Amino acid sequence: MATAAQITALVRSFSDQDDAQFYRVVLQVAAAEARKGHSQVARELRDMVDDARSRKSAIQRTTGPTLLGQPKGDLAELLRCSYPEIRMQDLVVAEPLRSSLHRLLKEHRQAHDLKAHGLRPRRKLLLAGPPGTGKTMTAHAIAGELRLPLLAVRLDTLITRFLGETAAKLRLVFDAMAETRGVYLFDEFDALGAQRATPNDVGEIRRVLNSFLQFIEEDDSDSVVVAATNHVELLDRALFRRFDSVLHYERPDEALTLRMLQVSLAGFPTKAVDFAEASQEASGLSQADILGACEEAAKDMILEGRSELSTEHLVAAIRMKRAGHDATMRQ
Repeated sequence: MATAAQITALVRSFSDQDDAQFYRVVLQVAAAEARKGHSQVARELRDMVDDARSRKSAIQRTTGPTLLGQPKGDLAELLRCSYPEIRMQDLVVAEPLRSSLHRLLKEHRQAHDLKAHGLRPRRKLLLAGPPGTGKTMTAHAIAGELRLPLLAVRLDTLITRFLGETAAKLRLVFDAMAETRGVYLFDEFDALGAQRATPNDVGEIRRVLNSFLQFIEEDDSDSVVVAATNHVELLDRALFRRFDSVLHYERPDEALTLRMLQVSLAGFPTKAVDFAEASQEASGLSQADILGACEEAAKDMILEGRSELSTEHLVAAIRMKRAGHDATMRQ
């Protein structure tokens, strides 16, 4: 039957009301039972998951909020809409950062109480740090926790070479924020918010930055604005005053790396894994690299028909991920 790690994951996902994770773990248990030859048990577990999903879907269709469709017209080129299932429990970051994010969520869940006293929740966030440290995942987790659509701004279509066109498109995005509450993500934000009056300054980009400063200053919607950058040093100083919070992300330390490995593999049999050894091997990798290594190790276990993960296979996946990362950095 279910391993201790799977039972822990089931209880955690149930207490967090994370249906998607709960179903994933149950299906993992079903797959393990099927490998043992317990086909009847496996079939019953899969049928129960299918039944629960269909009933949940029916309830959401009749009583849940109306979902936002994909953006239409000009906005279709500017915004990419999704409905994340990621939750805060999936996000592994340092404790001070986690506390700040939980406070943000609490402010939005109790926005009515704040507004009754003339206060408003923080809505404009600037996330800064190295690649792969959880910035984009944070935007997904905020949207998932608040059950809001995530609308990622497509900078490749937003920024054009035609005078005034980019600012006009940016206006459409901020108009959408007022009309449709959601989490609006400006990823790779330094492409939009680079300092003015630099040696490579381009007049149109300077005008776009000025427009962004004006729009975000005037924005009074209930949407959450998240700007993420790997190069905070490139941003214009005037931007920092427009954000309610600036959150700094770092590569995980030893304790956070260990936790990342354990959380990422919580739904798999790991009794044979020495997480301390694996954590040392993963030292210096980003959260994204660690997650990728865990996923590869889990896939190998399933594809090779093994009943549990081992330290050897997890370490091999970590080393492969590190080799790929190092090769990329040398290019």
